[in-house]
Amino acid sequence: MTNSEIADSLKLTANLLELLEDNPFKIKSLLNASFKIDKLEVDLDALSQQEIEKLEGIGKSTATKINELNQTGTTSELQELFLKVPIGVIQMMDVKGIGPKKVALLWKNLAIESPGELLYACNENRLVELKGFGEKTQSAIKKSIEFTLSNQGKYLFAEIEDEAKSILMQLQHKYPLEQFSYVGSFIRKCEIIERLEILTTKTDLSLTEIEFNIPIAIDVKLATPQNFGTELFKLSASDEFLNAFDDHVGAIGQSALEEDIFTNNKLPYIMPSLRESANVITMAKNGSLNDIVQLKDITGVFHVHTKYSDGGSSMKDMAAAVQAKGMHYIGITDHSRSAFYANGLTAERVLQQHQEIDALNKSFAPFKIFKGIESDILNDGSLDYEDDILKQFDFVIASVHSVLKMDIERATGRLIKAIENPYTTMLGHMTGRLLLSREGYPLHMQKIIDACAANKVIIELNANPYRLDIDWRFISACIEKGVQISINPDAHSIKGLDDVQYGIYVAQKGLLTKEMCFNAHSLNDIEQVFKS
Repeated sequence: MTNSEIADSLKLTANLLELLEDNPFKIKSLLNASFKIDKLEVDLDALSQQEIEKLEGIGKSTATKINELNQTGTTSELQELFLKVPIGVIQMMDVKGIGPKKVALLWKNLAIESPGELLYACNENRLVELKGFGEKTQSAIKKSIEFTLSNQGKYLFAEIEDEAKSILMQLQHKYPLEQFSYVGSFIRKCEIIERLEILTTKTDLSLTEIEFNIPIAIDVKLATPQNFGTELFKLSASDEFLNAFDDHVGAIGQSALEEDIFTNNKLPYIMPSLRESANVITMAKNGSLNDIVQLKDITGVFHVHTKYSDGGSSMKDMAAAVQAKGMHYIGITDHSRSAFYANGLTAERVLQQHQEIDALNKSFAPFKIFKGIESDILNDGSLDYEDDILKQFDFVIASVHSVLKMDIERATGRLIKAIENPYTTMLGHMTGRLLLSREGYPLHMQKIIDACAANKVIIELNANPYRLDIDWRFISACIEKGVQISINPDAHSIKGLDDVQYGIYVAQKGLLTKEMCFNAHSLNDIEQVFKS
C-alpha cells in the first residue's frame, strides 16, 4: 500500500472508533500517526515492522497495523468496525461540516444511515432541533451533499492521468495496426474530467478486455485513416477556438495528419491544451506562441512547506530537490502562528528558521533559499504577525485558511485589505477552492486584480491539482493589468514539487507568457523585486 492509503486507513479506523465512542487516547494516537505518515518521504512498504516502530509518532501498536495493511490491504480491527457501522454511515463522514461525533448523533438519534437519507432529513428540516446542529449547520450540510452529488463520476486531471495513459497503452498494444488518441477534455488537460473520449480507426472496438482501475465513463469516436487528423483536430478544441479558426484562418479540410491542418494554413502547431480561446490564434499568427510559459522556463519555486510546520521534509532536503531540478532558488513558506493545526511558526521559531536558512545559504550558494512565510489573512484582513516580524521576511504569501464562509462583499474586502498591506508580496490560492470538494468563496475578481495591480502584489497560481487557483480564465485580466502570476506548487513534500507541471498546464490555457510569470525570471531579477 502507498503511504497515502495507509494514512487513510488509519484515519478511517480512528473516525470509526470515535463514532463508536471508543478510547480517545487511542483515537488521537491513530490520527497523529496518519498525519505523520502522509508527510513521510520514505515508503512504508519498503520498511520492516521494526524499522516502522522507530519512526517518530508511530509506536509498536500502530506499526503492527501498518504491517498488516501492507500484507493484506486491511486490518482485522477495520473489518470488525465495518461489521458494526453501516456503509452509509461511513459515507456520511465524508460530508463537509460533520465529523464522527455529529454523524453518531444523526445515526443514533434520527436513525439516519446514508447521505441520501441525510439530504432528505435536511429537506424535511429535521436537523434544526438536534443538539449541536441548528438551521445554519443544516443548510451547510444540505449544500455540501448537493455539491458532492453533482460531482459524482468526475475526476481531477491529475487523478485520472496515469489510468488514462494505461488504457491507451493497452489499446495500442492489443490493436497495433489501428490509430488511437484521446480527444476532448483529457487531451486539452482540463482541470476536471467527466469522461474519457477516445478517437480510433478501429470500427468494432471492444473495451471489455481492457483493465480499468477507475470507474470512469469512456466514449469511443470513430474516424477513418484518411480523416483521422481532421477529427482529432475538431474534437480536441473548444467551440470558441474552432469558430475563431474558421473565421480568421481558413477551412480545416480533410487530413490524415493533424499537423497538416496547421502547415496548410501557415500556422505553427497549437497544442490541444492551448485550444481554448480565440486569442491563441492571434498569438500563433503573430509568431508569439513561443512566448507562452513552459516548464523549462521555471527558474525556481515559491510556496514550499517543511518540517518547521506541516511539511514532510527538511529545508535542506527541499532545497536540494529543487536545485537538482536545475532551478536557482526556493522560497520557503511555512505556516504562520494562527495555523496552529499545521504547527504554525511562533515568532521565536521564525528567528530559528531564519538562522538555519542563513547557514544553508552559505553551503548552497549560488543557489538561493528565500525567507518566506504563508501568513494567514485574519478575519479582519490583517496579516498574522506584527510589522517588526513581517519585515524580516524576504517575501510574504498572504492566504485565507479559516472562516471561509463569506459573502462576496466581505470576502472581497478581506482580501483587498490584505493586498494593501505593504508586506504582502503574493496573494495565495485566492478563492480558497478545492476542486470537486469545496467551492471557493465568491469574489469581485476584477476588484481583486485591480488591487493587486495598484499595490504591485503578485497573484499565485496554486499548482496543487486540488486547487489550481487562480482559475486560468482570469489570467488574461491579470495580464491586461500588468499583474504577474507565480506558479507555486504549495509543496508539502519533495514529490509535491512536481505539481508545478499541473500549474503550467492551466497557465498555458490562460496564455500566460514567460514575461508575466514571476518565477520564470532570473534569480537576480527576483532579488531586486524583493528588495524593492
